[in-house]
This record gives sequence, C-alpha cells and structure tokens, in this order.
Amino acid sequence: MRRDGRVANSMLALLSRDWAGVPVALLVAAAGAGLIGLGTTWAVTLGVLFLAVGVLLLSGAVRHLVLVAREAGARPAPGKLVDVGGHRMHVLAEGPAGDGPTVVWMPGGHAPGEEFRQLHTMMAARTRSVLVDRFGSGWSDAGPFPRTTAAEAEELVAALEGAGERAPYVLVGHSFGGLLVANTARRRPDLVAALVLLDPTPLEVIAFGPPNRLVAGMRRRFLVTAVRQLFGVHRGSGGRTGGHCAAASIFAELSPSGLAEAGWETVVYDGDLGDMPLALVIPRDLTGGEAVLAAARDAVEAERIARFYLRARTRYLAASTTARLVYTPCGTGHDFPREEPGFVVGVVGDLLLELRPVSP
Repeated sequence: MRRDGRVANSMLALLSRDWAGVPVALLVAAAGAGLIGLGTTWAVTLGVLFLAVGVLLLSGAVRHLVLVAREAGARPAPGKLVDVGGHRMHVLAEGPAGDGPTVVWMPGGHAPGEEFRQLHTMMAARTRSVLVDRFGSGWSDAGPFPRTTAAEAEELVAALEGAGERAPYVLVGHSFGGLLVANTARRRPDLVAALVLLDPTPLEVIAFGPPNRLVAGMRRRFLVTAVRQLFGVHRGSGGRTGGHCAAASIFAELSPSGLAEAGWETVVYDGDLGDMPLALVIPRDLTGGEAVLAAARDAVEAERIARFYLRARTRYLAASTTARLVYTPCGTGHDFPREEPGFVVGVVGDLLLELRPVSP
C-alpha cells in the first residue's frame, strides 16, 4: 500500500472513533492558550480565535457523544454481536432452521442490514433468514481500515459462523451488496447453495463507463458528513461517524484507479462460480437512472451510454454456467427491492423450492 494510502486510512480510522472530536478540540484550545501566553498583540488575537474555535468544537464533540449514547440506549441491537478479528459484527437471524438453505441478505451501498428488514421479515415467516451489518454499519463496530470488498467477503463468512448459522446459504445482494456476495460465493463455494443478485454493481461501469459525478463525489460527501457529525452537526438522530468513514474507505475501489489496484480481488470473472445456481434480477430499462444519460453530448452518445449500461447489467450471467435472467416488474428501476419486496421474496422463495431435496 502506498504511503498516502496508509495516511488516509489512519485518518479514517481516527475519524471513525466517536470520541475523536474531543482530543482534536482540546488540541485546538491548547494551541490558543499557548498563543495567548506569548503576550504579543498578534499572538493574543490569534490565540483568542483558536481558543474560541476549540471551545466551540469541544461543545459539538460532547453533543455528538451524547446523541450517540442516546440513540444506542433507544435502539439496542436486536441480534447477536459476534467477534470477528477482535471487532464486533451484528447478526440478526430469525425464522425456522429447517433442512433447506439459510437466506442471507446484503443491501446496496454500504448500508446496514436493517435496510432489508422488510424482506428479511417476509422471508423469516417461511425459512431461516439473516441480516448482517458490515463493519461500520448498523450495530457493528467501525472495524479495521482499509475497508475492502475482499475483506468484507471474508468477514461475512466469519460473522455467520460466529453466530452459529449453518451453511449452505443462499446469498442475496443488491447493487454494491451484490458485488460483495458474489465475491463471498467465489471464495467459499462450499458454503453457498445459490446466489441471487439484485441489479448488482458491474465494475465495467466504473472502469470503462462515462464519467459519473455522483460516484466520484461519494467519498467526499461521506468524509464531510463524518467530520460534521464528529463535531455535533447532525441531521436527525445521533448517527455514528464509523459508517461514513467505512463507506468512504470501501468506495475508494469504485474508481478506475481503485479498480486497477483491487480488480483481481474484487471482480468476479466469467466462469468464476462454476455451475453454482445464480439468478440475476435486473430491470428491463434505465427507469430511475436517467441521470447517467444527462452527461451525453448528443442523442448518439446517449444511445451508446444506454446500450453500455444495459449490456453491463447482464455481465454476471457469465460467472456461472447455470445462471438465469429474471426481469423486474415493468416500471421499476434500480431500487426495486424497496419498490417490490413481494416480488423479490418470491424470486428467492422459488429458488429455495428448486433447491429442496426431492423425496424418493
């Protein structure tokens, strides 16, 4: 890892600690007091400014800690906190543990498992269903840095085993979560009965697609939000900074330069999954994704961009010889798991029926 990468990850690790704002504020205040002690006019003026800023930062840092503690008390972890490499990961498992596979859900972005609570609850009524909070999300610790898809694939398996959940699993992942569960299946095919990919992130769109300002600005927004919250500027309830720092770290992969470094460990290539049952569930068109066409110079380029994205969506079909394509209901876009939860649970349920052993 390059030196600048080590420095960036060290900074993210510090920012992910909710108490970090207190020593930073005290250092600023101490610098102000030291300047005042010099006695000169310019030093006193600057020192008073530093001291005022330090006091303001300290009050914000304390407010942040109070809000985090208040939220933790109001929303205790509903599942188990499992030790994974010296850090705690949250695993919520519900539903009957029968003879069939256990369903494990992974939402998109770097969101907590709670984002798929509705899908989980619907599935748990018929079989074993599991939500896992990746490090830095939900009730899990911030975890070690850097965050990478390769590391999170290993951590997912360790968390399931630590929670006492029994393989085989049907892994269901949406968007960036689809990339994660595909990586998990590639590494541990012995534990995976089948894979359901809900419009998973195709890395070609990052490496070879047109510039995407939304993706490019993600890391900056996560970092700004982490710093803002660290010093008490919250929107809504008292969220922890670790989630934003973890997302900023792992989304470093989502750039052409990031993929150049992490591609071999992150991309699931053609044939990597052998004959593992795989259902690729995608929308038929770019409904909800019109923003990707906005940067086109003309209609010809817009058509090329649309063709590129639609073809890239199907690339995971080549990962397994038994992959199948399932289209989402008409009018749905990338966010179809939230728009049509019954449809998603139905796709997973049908696959479970196919995997059920036939009695002689």
